[in-house]
Amino acid sequence: MIPAQGERTVRDVRAAVVGAGFSGIGAAVRLREAGFDDVLVLEKGTHLGGTWRENTYPGCACDVPSTLYSYSFTPDAAWSRVFAGQREILAYLRATAERYRLGDVLRCGVQVLGARWNGTAGRWLLETSDGPYSAAVLVLATGPWHVPRRLEVPGIEDFDGPVFHTAGWDHSVDLTGRQVTVVGGGASAVQIVPAIEAQAATVNLFQRTPQWVLPKPDLPVPAALNRLVDCVPGARSVLRAGQYTLQEGFGYAFRHPQAARLLEAGARAHLRLAVRDGQLRRHLTPDYRLGCKRLLTSSTFYQALSQPHVRLHPTVVSAVRGNEVVGVDGTTVHTDVLIEATGFRVGELPLATTLHGTNGQTLDEAWGGQPQAYLGTTVSGFPNLFLLLGPNLLGGSTSAITVLEAQLTYITAALAHLDQGGHRALNVRSAAQAAHNTAVQEALATTVYNTGGCTSYYFTSTGHNAFAWPWSTGQLVRRLRQFDADAYTADTPDRRLTLPAQARPYPGGSTAAVNAEQP
Repeated sequence: MIPAQGERTVRDVRAAVVGAGFSGIGAAVRLREAGFDDVLVLEKGTHLGGTWRENTYPGCACDVPSTLYSYSFTPDAAWSRVFAGQREILAYLRATAERYRLGDVLRCGVQVLGARWNGTAGRWLLETSDGPYSAAVLVLATGPWHVPRRLEVPGIEDFDGPVFHTAGWDHSVDLTGRQVTVVGGGASAVQIVPAIEAQAATVNLFQRTPQWVLPKPDLPVPAALNRLVDCVPGARSVLRAGQYTLQEGFGYAFRHPQAARLLEAGARAHLRLAVRDGQLRRHLTPDYRLGCKRLLTSSTFYQALSQPHVRLHPTVVSAVRGNEVVGVDGTTVHTDVLIEATGFRVGELPLATTLHGTNGQTLDEAWGGQPQAYLGTTVSGFPNLFLLLGPNLLGGSTSAITVLEAQLTYITAALAHLDQGGHRALNVRSAAQAAHNTAVQEALATTVYNTGGCTSYYFTSTGHNAFAWPWSTGQLVRRLRQFDADAYTADTPDRRLTLPAQARPYPGGSTAAVNAEQP
C-alpha cells in the first residue's frame, strides 16, 4: 500500500517512465520527439542499461543481429560483430541517451515502490525511494527479463563456496583451475559454457531439458565495411529489412508447426556434425517441436560440451550438500563455484503487486495469474498506464526492438488523442480487451508455442500463454500503427495535457506520432 502523501512535497511530471533499459530509453526519446517534454525516467540502478547492465557474464551477447536489435531512429552504430556483445550494446544505449540529451530526464538510483490511480486528479501517484511523484501518464518499461529465477533446492544456502546467478555475475571470483557447476541449459548457459571451459579445471552442466540449437553466424564486421555502408544512402535500411525478412521466416515456422521440421533438420545436422559421441548427442536431442521453447543459436556450445573436462548431466538438481551438487538421478558432483543459469521469472511484472487501478485492485489481482492487455499495451481499469513489451507481444523470432517501436508509435498517438479531445484519461474498455485476448489465445492454439509438446516460460503456472504473439510481426506493427479510440473510454479533464497533435520529426527521419485521423 502507498502511504498517505501527508505534507510531503509531491513532484509533478506529465509522464513517468519506470526503467532505463532499451524500452525506457526508447520511450523517453519518442515521447520528447512527440512534444511531450515533461518526461522523467526513474531507474533503480546506478546507471541506465536494463538487462544489458545487469547481465555481464562471460560470453553475454544478443541472439538477434545488431542491425535489427537497434533503434530505427539510431541505426548508424558501427557494430563490430554481426551479433553484438553486452559491452557494445550497453555502450550503444549510453550513446543514444547522450545523442538525444536524456541526462536531464534520467533519475538513477530511484526505485518505484508502488503507484495508485487518483481518479479525482486524473493522475498516478507514485511512491519511490526518492519520495512521492505524480504523473498524468505512467509507462512501465521494466521488461520481461527482469526478475532472476533462483535455484531453490535444499542445502543451497549452506553451499561452501561462491554461488551466483548469471544476472549478478561475481567478477571477483577467479574460475581458473576451479571445478565449476552450471545449472540450466537455456540461452545464458549456451553462452557461458564455451566462454569459461578453457579457464576452469572442470565444468559440469546440469540440464533439465535439451534445447534446439542452430549455428550462429557471429562474424566480425570490418571497420571498412561499416564505413562503406555509411557512404551508401539507405544501405543500413536495406540490411535491416533483409534481416527482418529472415527473422519472419522463423516466425512463419513457429506459427505453422509442420514447417518447423525444416529447421529441425538443420538443427539435427548441426548437432551431428559438432558432437561425435552418440550418447551425448542423444542427451542433447529435444523430443519436442522446434520453437516450442526459445530457439537458441551457438556455433561453440556443442564443441565445448565435447571437451574431455566438460560433462553434461541430463538431470534436475535436487539438493546441495556442502560442496556437492546432487541430481535427481543420483549424480553427485564436487563443486567449487556454483553458477545459476536458471533464467528469469518472465511472467512476473515488477510493480504488479503494488500498482493500484481505478477500484483499488492491484494489477496482479486484476490478472489473477493470467496477465493480459489490449494489444499488449493497455489494461482495463488502469487509465493512462502503458506497458512496454507487455503480455502476448513477443515470440521466438522477432526483435524486441521492432515490437517496442511499434508500441511507442501507438502510445504517442494515444497521447495526441488525449490532447486533441481535451481528455484527462484513457481507459481501455474491458470488452475490447477481452475480445482481443480471446482472439490471441484461439490463434495460439495451433502454433508451435502451444502444440510443440514442451513446457516453457511462455506459460504461467495456470497454463496460460502470456508471452507469445500468434501472428506475424508485420500484423502487429500494422495493428499498432494507429490509435483506435473506439476501444477506449475517455475522461474530460480540468486541464489539457498540452501535447501537440502533430509530432516534431526526428533529425533526418519520420515523425514520431501522427494525428489520430491520419491513415
